[in-house]
Amino acid sequence: MNTSPNAFHRVVIAGGGTAGWMTAALMSKLLGKRLEIRLVESEEIGTVGVGEATIPALHTFHNLLGLNEAEFMAATNATFKLGIQFEGWKAIGEHYFHSFGSTGNDHWSAGFQHFWLKGRAQGLARPYTDYNPETMAAHANRFAHVPNNALNYAYHLDAGRYARFLRGLSEGYGVQRIEGRIARVLQHETDTATARAGDIAALQMMDGSRIEGDLFIDCTGFRSLLLGETLGVGYEDWSYWLPCDRAVAVQTSSVREAWPYTRSIAHPFGWQWRIPLQHRVGNGLVYSSKELSDADAPEVLKRHVEGDVLIQPRILRFLPGQRDKVWERNCVAVGLAGGFVEPLESTSIHLIQRHAIRLMQLFPSGGIQQADVDEFNLQSRRDLEHIRDFIVLHYHVNQRTDSALWRHVREMTLPPTLRHRIELFRETARVFRPSDELFAENSWIQVMMGQGLMPGRYHPVADLMGPDELQRFLEDIRVRVQRIVAGLPAHQAYVQQLCAPFRDPAPVA
Repeated sequence: MNTSPNAFHRVVIAGGGTAGWMTAALMSKLLGKRLEIRLVESEEIGTVGVGEATIPALHTFHNLLGLNEAEFMAATNATFKLGIQFEGWKAIGEHYFHSFGSTGNDHWSAGFQHFWLKGRAQGLARPYTDYNPETMAAHANRFAHVPNNALNYAYHLDAGRYARFLRGLSEGYGVQRIEGRIARVLQHETDTATARAGDIAALQMMDGSRIEGDLFIDCTGFRSLLLGETLGVGYEDWSYWLPCDRAVAVQTSSVREAWPYTRSIAHPFGWQWRIPLQHRVGNGLVYSSKELSDADAPEVLKRHVEGDVLIQPRILRFLPGQRDKVWERNCVAVGLAGGFVEPLESTSIHLIQRHAIRLMQLFPSGGIQQADVDEFNLQSRRDLEHIRDFIVLHYHVNQRTDSALWRHVREMTLPPTLRHRIELFRETARVFRPSDELFAENSWIQVMMGQGLMPGRYHPVADLMGPDELQRFLEDIRVRVQRIVAGLPAHQAYVQQLCAPFRDPAPVA
Protein backbone atom coordinates (compact mmCIF):
# COMPACT_ATOMS: atom_id res chain seq x y z
CA MET A 1 0.00 0.00 0.00
CA ASN A 2 1.07 3.55 -0.69
CA THR A 3 2.38 5.37 2.40
CA SER A 4 3.82 8.55 0.88
CA PRO A 5 2.74 11.47 3.14
CA ASN A 6 2.12 13.82 0.19
CA ALA A 7 0.59 11.32 -2.19
CA PHE A 8 -3.10 12.03 -2.00
CA HIS A 9 -4.12 15.53 -2.92
CA ARG A 10 -5.97 15.10 -6.26
CA VAL A 11 -9.58 13.88 -5.86
CA VAL A 12 -11.77 13.22 -8.90
CA ILE A 13 -15.52 12.79 -8.45
CA ALA A 14 -17.12 11.00 -11.41
CA GLY A 15 -20.73 12.11 -11.64
CA GLY A 16 -22.77 14.92 -10.14
CA GLY A 17 -26.32 14.75 -8.90
CA THR A 18 -27.06 14.47 -5.21
CA ALA A 19 -24.29 11.94 -4.55
CA GLY A 20 -21.55 13.87 -6.32
CA TRP A 21 -22.36 17.29 -4.94
CA MET A 22 -23.03 16.13 -1.37
CA THR A 23 -19.60 14.49 -1.38
CA ALA A 24 -17.96 17.51 -2.99
CA ALA A 25 -19.59 19.92 -0.54
CA LEU A 26 -18.49 18.06 2.58
CA MET A 27 -14.99 17.29 1.30
CA SER A 28 -14.33 20.84 0.15
CA LYS A 29 -15.69 22.35 3.36
CA LEU A 30 -13.37 20.18 5.46
CA LEU A 31 -10.32 19.64 3.26
CA GLY A 32 -10.70 22.07 0.38
CA LYS A 33 -7.54 23.97 1.32
CA ARG A 34 -5.44 20.81 1.13
CA LEU A 35 -6.99 19.05 -1.85
CA GLU A 36 -7.53 19.62 -5.54
CA ILE A 37 -11.12 18.46 -6.04
CA ARG A 38 -12.62 18.12 -9.50
CA LEU A 39 -16.12 16.91 -10.31
CA VAL A 40 -16.94 15.58 -13.76
CA GLU A 41 -20.54 15.60 -14.96
CA SER A 42 -22.46 16.00 -18.17
CA GLU A 43 -25.65 17.96 -18.70
CA GLU A 44 -26.56 15.26 -21.25
CA ILE A 45 -26.80 12.60 -18.55
CA GLY A 46 -29.78 12.99 -16.26
CA THR A 47 -29.77 12.00 -12.60
CA VAL A 48 -32.16 9.48 -11.09
CA GLY A 49 -33.82 11.98 -8.76
CA VAL A 50 -36.73 9.77 -7.69
CA GLY A 51 -36.07 10.23 -3.98
CA GLU A 52 -37.15 13.65 -2.77
CA ALA A 53 -37.87 12.68 0.83
CA THR A 54 -35.27 12.58 3.59
CA ILE A 55 -34.88 11.52 7.22
CA PRO A 56 -33.82 13.59 10.28
CA ALA A 57 -30.18 12.51 10.03
CA LEU A 58 -29.80 15.11 7.25
CA HIS A 59 -29.64 17.75 10.00
CA THR A 60 -26.21 16.38 10.94
CA PHE A 61 -24.95 16.86 7.40
CA HIS A 62 -26.32 20.39 7.16
CA ASN A 63 -24.81 21.30 10.53
CA LEU A 64 -21.40 20.12 9.30
CA LEU A 65 -21.80 22.39 6.28
CA GLY A 66 -23.09 25.29 8.37
CA LEU A 67 -26.23 25.70 6.25
CA ASN A 68 -29.01 28.13 7.02
CA GLU A 69 -32.18 26.05 7.11
CA ALA A 70 -34.53 28.67 5.69
CA GLU A 71 -32.12 29.49 2.86
CA PHE A 72 -31.76 25.80 2.00
CA MET A 73 -35.53 25.29 2.05
CA ALA A 74 -36.18 28.31 -0.16
CA ALA A 75 -33.54 27.15 -2.65
CA THR A 76 -34.90 23.61 -2.88
CA ASN A 77 -38.64 24.36 -2.51
CA ALA A 78 -38.57 22.08 0.52
CA THR A 79 -41.36 21.26 2.92
CA PHE A 80 -41.20 19.55 6.31
CA LYS A 81 -41.64 15.83 6.86
CA LEU A 82 -42.76 14.26 10.14
CA GLY A 83 -42.94 10.66 8.91
CA ILE A 84 -44.55 8.33 6.40
CA GLN A 85 -48.17 7.26 6.09
CA PHE A 86 -48.45 3.64 4.89
CA GLU A 87 -51.74 3.01 3.13
CA GLY A 88 -52.86 -0.54 2.42
CA TRP A 89 -49.59 -2.18 3.44
CA LYS A 90 -50.98 -4.37 6.20
CA ALA A 91 -54.23 -5.02 4.35
CA ILE A 92 -56.34 -3.23 1.76
CA GLY A 93 -58.08 -0.25 3.36
CA GLU A 94 -55.92 -0.15 6.53
CA HIS A 95 -53.43 2.66 7.23
CA TYR A 96 -50.72 3.36 9.78
CA PHE A 97 -48.10 6.04 10.38
CA HIS A 98 -44.33 5.66 10.89
CA SER A 99 -43.25 8.86 12.61
CA PHE A 100 -39.92 10.30 13.57
CA GLY A 101 -39.12 10.76 17.22
CA SER A 102 -40.26 8.78 20.24
CA THR A 103 -43.63 7.67 21.54
CA GLY A 104 -44.57 8.05 25.20
CA ASN A 105 -42.09 7.75 28.08
CA ASP A 106 -39.73 4.81 28.41
CA HIS A 107 -38.64 3.20 31.68
CA TRP A 108 -34.97 2.27 31.95
CA SER A 109 -35.92 -1.40 32.01
CA ALA A 110 -38.61 -1.39 29.35
CA GLY A 111 -39.90 0.78 26.53
CA PHE A 112 -43.21 2.64 26.53
CA GLN A 113 -44.78 -0.06 24.36
CA HIS A 114 -44.89 -2.40 27.37
CA PHE A 115 -46.99 0.05 29.40
CA TRP A 116 -49.20 0.76 26.40
CA LEU A 117 -49.75 -2.96 25.79
CA LYS A 118 -50.90 -3.42 29.38
CA GLY A 119 -53.17 -0.40 29.08
CA ARG A 120 -54.58 -1.77 25.85
CA ALA A 121 -55.30 -5.14 27.46
CA GLN A 122 -57.18 -3.38 30.28
CA GLY A 123 -59.08 -1.00 28.01
CA LEU A 124 -57.21 2.05 29.33
CA ALA A 125 -55.07 3.01 26.34
CA ARG A 126 -55.89 5.12 23.30
CA PRO A 127 -54.34 4.26 19.92
CA TYR A 128 -50.53 4.13 20.04
CA THR A 129 -50.33 7.15 17.72
CA ASP A 130 -52.07 9.38 20.30
CA TYR A 131 -48.86 9.36 22.35
CA ASN A 132 -46.61 10.56 19.53
CA PRO A 133 -46.50 14.32 18.74
CA GLU A 134 -45.12 13.90 15.22
CA THR A 135 -47.98 11.62 14.17
CA MET A 136 -50.67 13.85 15.65
CA ALA A 137 -49.13 16.99 14.12
CA ALA A 138 -48.92 15.28 10.72
CA HIS A 139 -52.58 14.24 10.83
CA ALA A 140 -53.52 17.81 11.79
CA ASN A 141 -51.37 19.19 8.93
CA ARG A 142 -49.45 21.39 11.38
CA PHE A 143 -45.79 22.17 11.94
CA ALA A 144 -43.43 24.62 13.63
CA HIS A 145 -40.07 24.60 15.36
CA VAL A 146 -40.85 24.09 19.03
CA PRO A 147 -38.74 24.37 22.21
CA ASN A 148 -36.61 21.43 23.32
CA ASN A 149 -36.84 19.87 19.84
CA ALA A 150 -40.19 18.34 20.73
CA LEU A 151 -40.82 17.57 17.04
CA ASN A 152 -38.35 15.45 15.08
CA TYR A 153 -38.51 16.22 11.39
CA ALA A 154 -36.86 15.88 8.01
CA TYR A 155 -37.62 17.41 4.60
CA HIS A 156 -39.20 16.85 1.24
CA LEU A 157 -36.96 18.57 -1.33
CA ASP A 158 -36.36 19.02 -5.03
CA ALA A 159 -33.33 16.79 -5.63
CA GLY A 160 -32.20 18.71 -8.73
CA ARG A 161 -32.32 22.04 -6.93
CA TYR A 162 -30.55 20.49 -3.95
CA ALA A 163 -27.66 19.37 -6.16
CA ARG A 164 -27.40 22.89 -7.65
CA PHE A 165 -27.50 24.44 -4.19
CA LEU A 166 -24.63 22.22 -3.03
CA ARG A 167 -22.76 22.88 -6.26
CA GLY A 168 -22.72 26.60 -5.48
CA LEU A 169 -21.44 25.87 -2.00
CA SER A 170 -18.78 23.47 -3.29
CA GLU A 171 -17.49 25.83 -5.95
CA GLY A 172 -17.20 28.50 -3.28
CA TYR A 173 -14.80 26.16 -1.47
CA GLY A 174 -12.73 25.60 -4.61
CA VAL A 175 -14.27 22.56 -6.31
CA GLN A 176 -13.73 22.64 -10.08
CA ARG A 177 -16.64 21.36 -12.16
CA ILE A 178 -15.75 19.83 -15.53
CA GLU A 179 -18.50 19.44 -18.11
CA GLY A 180 -18.23 16.40 -20.35
CA ARG A 181 -18.82 12.71 -20.81
CA ILE A 182 -16.41 10.00 -19.78
CA ALA A 183 -15.17 7.84 -22.66
CA ARG A 184 -12.85 5.48 -20.77
CA VAL A 185 -11.49 4.83 -17.31
CA LEU A 186 -7.71 4.40 -17.48
CA GLN A 187 -5.73 2.24 -15.06
CA HIS A 188 -2.06 2.23 -14.10
CA GLU A 189 -0.22 -0.45 -16.04
CA THR A 190 2.72 -0.67 -13.62
CA ASP A 191 3.46 0.24 -10.04
CA THR A 192 4.50 3.84 -9.43
CA ALA A 193 5.71 5.74 -6.39
CA THR A 194 2.13 6.61 -5.47
CA ALA A 195 -0.02 3.88 -7.07
CA ARG A 196 -0.19 0.18 -7.86
CA ALA A 197 -0.77 -1.49 -11.19
CA GLY A 198 -4.53 -1.74 -11.69
CA ASP A 199 -5.38 1.40 -9.70
CA ILE A 200 -7.42 4.01 -11.55
CA ALA A 201 -5.11 6.58 -13.15
CA ALA A 202 -7.41 8.94 -15.02
CA LEU A 203 -10.74 9.54 -16.70
CA GLN A 204 -10.42 9.97 -20.45
CA MET A 205 -13.11 12.30 -21.74
CA MET A 206 -14.94 12.24 -25.06
CA ASP A 207 -12.95 15.26 -26.21
CA GLY A 208 -9.68 13.37 -25.63
CA SER A 209 -8.63 15.18 -22.45
CA ARG A 210 -7.47 13.25 -19.39
CA ILE A 211 -8.42 13.98 -15.80
CA GLU A 212 -5.83 12.40 -13.54
CA GLY A 213 -6.27 11.83 -9.82
CA ASP A 214 -5.08 9.99 -6.75
CA LEU A 215 -8.48 9.13 -5.31
CA PHE A 216 -11.61 8.58 -7.41
CA ILE A 217 -15.20 8.81 -6.14
CA ASP A 218 -17.71 6.82 -8.23
CA CYS A 219 -21.02 8.68 -8.35
CA THR A 220 -22.07 7.29 -11.74
CA GLY A 221 -25.30 5.77 -10.45
CA PHE A 222 -26.55 2.28 -11.22
CA ARG A 223 -23.94 1.90 -13.97
CA SER A 224 -21.08 2.00 -11.43
CA LEU A 225 -18.64 2.84 -14.20
CA LEU A 226 -15.53 2.91 -12.02
CA LEU A 227 -16.13 0.41 -9.23
CA GLY A 228 -18.28 -2.10 -11.09
CA GLU A 229 -17.37 -1.90 -14.78
CA THR A 230 -13.68 -0.97 -14.50
CA LEU A 231 -12.53 -2.59 -11.25
CA GLY A 232 -14.90 -5.54 -11.58
CA VAL A 233 -16.34 -5.46 -8.07
CA GLY A 234 -19.23 -7.92 -7.88
CA TYR A 235 -22.83 -7.28 -6.85
CA GLU A 236 -24.96 -9.12 -4.30
CA ASP A 237 -28.54 -9.57 -5.54
CA TRP A 238 -31.34 -8.99 -2.98
CA SER A 239 -34.28 -9.32 -5.38
CA TYR A 240 -35.53 -12.47 -3.61
CA TRP A 241 -36.43 -10.32 -0.58
CA LEU A 242 -37.15 -7.14 -2.54
CA PRO A 243 -38.79 -8.25 -5.81
CA CYS A 244 -39.66 -4.75 -7.08
CA ASP A 245 -37.19 -3.93 -9.86
CA ARG A 246 -38.66 -0.89 -11.60
CA ALA A 247 -39.70 2.65 -10.79
CA VAL A 248 -41.56 5.23 -12.84
CA ALA A 249 -41.62 8.86 -11.68
CA VAL A 250 -43.56 11.96 -12.65
CA GLN A 251 -44.11 15.47 -11.31
CA THR A 252 -47.56 17.02 -10.97
CA SER A 253 -48.93 20.42 -10.07
CA SER A 254 -50.14 20.99 -6.53
CA VAL A 255 -53.91 20.93 -6.04
CA ARG A 256 -53.95 21.23 -2.21
CA GLU A 257 -51.76 22.53 0.59
CA ALA A 258 -48.57 20.58 1.17
CA TRP A 259 -48.95 18.04 3.96
CA PRO A 260 -45.99 17.35 6.31
CA TYR A 261 -45.48 13.66 5.57
CA THR A 262 -44.78 11.22 2.74
CA ARG A 263 -47.58 8.99 1.49
CA SER A 264 -46.75 5.38 0.59
CA ILE A 265 -49.69 3.60 -1.04
CA ALA A 266 -49.57 -0.16 -1.62
CA HIS A 267 -50.82 -1.71 -4.88
CA PRO A 268 -50.95 -5.32 -6.12
CA PHE A 269 -47.82 -4.68 -8.23
CA GLY A 270 -45.80 -2.71 -5.62
CA TRP A 271 -46.36 0.73 -4.13
CA GLN A 272 -46.72 4.42 -4.92
CA TRP A 273 -45.23 7.53 -3.35
CA ARG A 274 -46.59 11.07 -3.09
CA ILE A 275 -44.19 13.76 -1.88
CA PRO A 276 -45.43 17.36 -1.59
CA LEU A 277 -43.02 20.21 -2.28
CA GLN A 278 -43.76 23.93 -2.18
CA HIS A 279 -44.27 24.17 -5.93
CA ARG A 280 -45.30 20.68 -7.06
CA VAL A 281 -45.79 17.06 -6.00
CA GLY A 282 -43.39 14.20 -6.69
CA ASN A 283 -45.11 10.94 -7.63
CA GLY A 284 -43.90 7.50 -8.54
CA LEU A 285 -44.49 3.79 -8.64
CA VAL A 286 -42.04 1.17 -7.43
CA TYR A 287 -43.16 -2.11 -8.98
CA SER A 288 -42.27 -5.65 -9.96
CA SER A 289 -41.90 -6.14 -13.70
CA LYS A 290 -43.53 -9.57 -13.17
CA GLU A 291 -46.72 -7.86 -12.00
CA LEU A 292 -46.80 -4.72 -14.18
CA SER A 293 -45.27 -4.15 -17.62
CA ASP A 294 -43.06 -1.18 -18.43
CA ALA A 295 -45.48 -0.31 -21.23
CA ASP A 296 -48.42 -0.04 -18.83
CA ALA A 297 -46.67 1.50 -15.79
CA PRO A 298 -46.71 5.17 -16.94
CA GLU A 299 -50.44 5.11 -17.63
CA VAL A 300 -51.16 3.34 -14.35
CA LEU A 301 -49.20 6.04 -12.53
CA LYS A 302 -51.07 8.82 -14.33
CA ARG A 303 -54.38 7.32 -13.17
CA HIS A 304 -53.22 7.49 -9.55
CA VAL A 305 -52.01 11.11 -9.33
CA GLU A 306 -53.66 14.48 -8.69
CA GLY A 307 -53.05 17.66 -10.68
CA ASP A 308 -51.56 18.27 -14.10
CA VAL A 309 -48.65 16.10 -15.21
CA LEU A 310 -45.63 18.41 -15.62
CA ILE A 311 -43.10 16.03 -17.22
CA GLN A 312 -43.22 12.79 -19.15
CA PRO A 313 -42.98 9.71 -16.90
CA ARG A 314 -39.53 8.17 -16.78
CA ILE A 315 -38.86 4.47 -16.13
CA LEU A 316 -35.86 3.33 -14.10
CA ARG A 317 -34.63 -0.24 -13.98
CA PHE A 318 -32.70 -1.43 -10.94
CA LEU A 319 -31.53 -4.51 -9.10
CA PRO A 320 -31.83 -4.30 -5.29
CA GLY A 321 -28.57 -5.21 -3.58
CA GLN A 322 -25.07 -4.03 -2.85
CA ARG A 323 -21.55 -4.18 -4.22
CA ASP A 324 -19.27 -6.72 -2.56
CA LYS A 325 -17.13 -3.72 -1.61
CA VAL A 326 -17.73 0.01 -1.89
CA TRP A 327 -14.04 0.88 -1.53
CA GLU A 328 -11.66 -1.00 -3.81
CA ARG A 329 -8.12 0.15 -4.59
CA ASN A 330 -8.22 3.95 -5.00
CA CYS A 331 -11.95 4.12 -5.77
CA VAL A 332 -14.87 4.72 -3.38
CA ALA A 333 -18.48 4.40 -4.53
CA VAL A 334 -21.05 6.82 -3.14
CA GLY A 335 -24.77 6.51 -3.78
CA LEU A 336 -26.30 4.13 -6.30
CA ALA A 337 -22.90 3.02 -7.60
CA GLY A 338 -22.40 1.08 -4.36
CA GLY A 339 -25.85 -0.40 -3.86
CA PHE A 340 -29.56 0.29 -3.81
CA VAL A 341 -32.63 -0.52 -1.78
CA GLU A 342 -35.90 1.01 -2.87
CA PRO A 343 -36.83 4.46 -1.47
CA LEU A 344 -39.59 3.17 0.83
CA GLU A 345 -38.05 4.74 3.95
CA SER A 346 -36.26 7.63 2.21
CA THR A 347 -32.77 6.29 2.92
CA SER A 348 -30.98 7.01 -0.38
CA ILE A 349 -29.77 10.49 0.57
CA HIS A 350 -28.91 9.24 4.05
CA LEU A 351 -26.61 6.54 2.63
CA ILE A 352 -24.84 9.18 0.53
CA GLN A 353 -24.39 11.24 3.67
CA ARG A 354 -23.03 8.27 5.64
CA HIS A 355 -20.49 7.43 2.95
CA ALA A 356 -19.37 11.05 2.61
CA ILE A 357 -18.92 11.48 6.37
CA ARG A 358 -17.21 8.10 6.73
CA LEU A 359 -14.81 8.95 3.92
CA MET A 360 -13.86 12.16 5.71
CA GLN A 361 -13.28 10.20 8.92
CA LEU A 362 -11.06 7.68 7.12
CA PHE A 363 -9.59 9.97 4.47
CA PRO A 364 -6.30 8.54 3.11
CA SER A 365 -4.24 11.71 3.27
CA GLY A 366 -1.02 9.74 3.61
CA GLY A 367 -1.98 6.99 1.20
CA ILE A 368 -4.46 4.15 1.34
CA GLN A 369 -4.22 1.81 4.32
CA GLN A 370 -5.94 -1.55 4.04
CA ALA A 371 -7.30 -1.31 7.59
CA ASP A 372 -9.17 1.88 6.61
CA VAL A 373 -10.56 0.21 3.49
CA ASP A 374 -11.73 -2.84 5.44
CA GLU A 375 -13.38 -0.72 8.13
CA PHE A 376 -15.13 1.45 5.53
CA ASN A 377 -16.49 -1.61 3.73
CA LEU A 378 -17.56 -3.30 6.97
CA GLN A 379 -19.49 -0.26 8.22
CA SER A 380 -21.06 0.38 4.82
CA ARG A 381 -22.25 -3.22 4.52
CA ARG A 382 -23.71 -3.13 8.03
CA ASP A 383 -25.58 0.10 7.23
CA LEU A 384 -27.19 -1.22 4.09
CA GLU A 385 -28.10 -4.63 5.50
CA HIS A 386 -29.82 -2.96 8.46
CA ILE A 387 -31.84 -0.77 6.09
CA ARG A 388 -32.61 -3.81 3.90
CA ASP A 389 -34.03 -5.68 6.89
CA PHE A 390 -36.21 -2.75 7.90
CA ILE A 391 -37.66 -2.39 4.40
CA VAL A 392 -38.21 -6.14 4.01
CA LEU A 393 -40.18 -6.02 7.29
CA HIS A 394 -42.81 -3.79 5.63
CA TYR A 395 -43.36 -6.36 2.91
CA HIS A 396 -43.15 -9.58 4.90
CA VAL A 397 -45.66 -8.86 7.66
CA ASN A 398 -48.78 -8.38 5.56
CA GLN A 399 -52.27 -9.78 5.16
CA ARG A 400 -52.77 -8.95 1.47
CA THR A 401 -53.85 -11.73 -0.90
CA ASP A 402 -54.36 -9.75 -4.11
CA SER A 403 -51.19 -10.71 -6.01
CA ALA A 404 -48.33 -13.18 -6.25
CA LEU A 405 -45.98 -10.40 -5.11
CA TRP A 406 -47.60 -10.04 -1.68
CA ARG A 407 -47.95 -13.79 -1.22
CA HIS A 408 -44.27 -14.31 -2.03
CA VAL A 409 -42.94 -11.71 0.39
CA ARG A 410 -45.20 -13.03 3.18
CA GLU A 411 -44.05 -16.63 2.71
CA MET A 412 -40.37 -16.11 1.83
CA THR A 413 -37.44 -17.13 4.04
CA LEU A 414 -36.11 -14.07 5.86
CA PRO A 415 -32.53 -12.99 6.52
CA PRO A 416 -31.65 -14.44 9.98
CA THR A 417 -31.09 -10.95 11.40
CA LEU A 418 -34.64 -9.88 10.53
CA ARG A 419 -36.21 -13.16 11.61
CA HIS A 420 -34.65 -12.71 15.07
CA ARG A 421 -36.01 -9.14 15.44
CA ILE A 422 -39.52 -10.23 14.49
CA GLU A 423 -39.53 -13.26 16.80
CA LEU A 424 -38.17 -11.20 19.70
CA PHE A 425 -40.90 -8.60 19.34
CA ARG A 426 -43.69 -11.11 18.72
CA GLU A 427 -42.83 -13.08 21.85
CA THR A 428 -41.68 -10.35 24.27
CA ALA A 429 -42.44 -6.87 22.78
CA ARG A 430 -38.71 -6.14 23.02
CA VAL A 431 -36.62 -4.26 20.47
CA PHE A 432 -32.88 -3.84 20.83
CA ARG A 433 -30.86 -1.46 18.69
CA PRO A 434 -27.07 -1.27 18.35
CA SER A 435 -25.96 2.34 18.76
CA ASP A 436 -24.81 2.77 15.14
CA GLU A 437 -28.04 1.61 13.50
CA LEU A 438 -30.19 4.13 11.68
CA PHE A 439 -33.68 3.11 12.72
CA ALA A 440 -34.43 3.45 16.43
CA GLU A 441 -36.59 1.16 18.55
CA ASN A 442 -39.72 3.23 18.02
CA SER A 443 -39.42 2.92 14.25
CA TRP A 444 -39.39 -0.86 14.46
CA ILE A 445 -42.28 -0.82 16.96
CA GLN A 446 -44.47 1.44 14.82
CA VAL A 447 -43.94 -0.59 11.65
CA MET A 448 -44.31 -4.00 13.29
CA MET A 449 -47.53 -3.06 15.09
CA GLY A 450 -48.75 -1.08 12.07
CA GLN A 451 -48.34 -4.17 9.92
CA GLY A 452 -50.35 -6.17 12.45
CA LEU A 453 -47.64 -7.84 14.52
CA MET A 454 -48.83 -7.63 18.15
CA PRO A 455 -46.65 -9.04 20.97
CA GLY A 456 -47.81 -11.93 23.10
CA ARG A 457 -46.71 -10.40 26.42
CA TYR A 458 -45.21 -7.30 27.99
CA HIS A 459 -42.45 -6.63 30.53
CA PRO A 460 -43.44 -7.32 34.18
CA VAL A 461 -42.35 -3.81 35.23
CA ALA A 462 -45.63 -2.56 33.73
CA ASP A 463 -47.51 -4.56 36.39
CA LEU A 464 -46.01 -2.36 39.09
CA MET A 465 -48.58 0.24 38.06
CA GLY A 466 -52.14 -0.25 39.20
CA PRO A 467 -55.03 0.65 36.86
CA ASP A 468 -55.48 4.18 38.21
CA GLU A 469 -51.78 5.00 38.10
CA LEU A 470 -51.42 3.54 34.61
CA GLN A 471 -54.40 5.52 33.36
CA ARG A 472 -52.96 8.77 34.76
CA PHE A 473 -49.56 7.94 33.23
CA LEU A 474 -51.03 7.40 29.78
CA GLU A 475 -53.41 10.36 29.97
CA ASP A 476 -50.67 12.78 31.01
CA ILE A 477 -48.65 11.84 27.92
CA ARG A 478 -51.66 12.13 25.62
CA VAL A 479 -52.61 15.56 26.98
CA ARG A 480 -49.02 16.81 26.60
CA VAL A 481 -49.04 15.70 22.96
CA GLN A 482 -52.37 17.46 22.39
CA ARG A 483 -51.01 20.70 23.83
CA ILE A 484 -47.95 20.60 21.57
CA VAL A 485 -50.06 20.05 18.45
CA ALA A 486 -52.71 22.64 19.40
CA GLY A 487 -50.01 25.32 19.51
CA LEU A 488 -48.74 24.66 16.00
CA PRO A 489 -49.64 26.71 12.91
CA ALA A 490 -50.66 25.23 9.57
CA HIS A 491 -47.71 23.57 7.88
CA GLN A 492 -47.77 25.39 4.54
CA ALA A 493 -48.24 28.81 6.11
CA TYR A 494 -45.26 28.20 8.36
CA VAL A 495 -43.08 27.12 5.43
CA GLN A 496 -44.01 30.22 3.44
CA GLN A 497 -43.22 32.51 6.37
CA LEU A 498 -39.91 30.79 7.05
CA CYS A 499 -38.71 30.97 3.44
CA ALA A 500 -39.99 34.47 2.64
CA PRO A 501 -36.74 36.34 3.50
CA PHE A 502 -34.84 34.23 0.95
CA ARG A 503 -37.27 34.57 -1.95
CA ASP A 504 -36.36 36.81 -4.88
CA PRO A 505 -38.45 40.01 -4.71
CA ALA A 506 -41.18 40.31 -7.29
CA PRO A 507 -40.14 42.43 -10.30
CA VAL A 508 -41.41 45.98 -10.34
CA ALA A 509 -44.09 46.53 -12.99
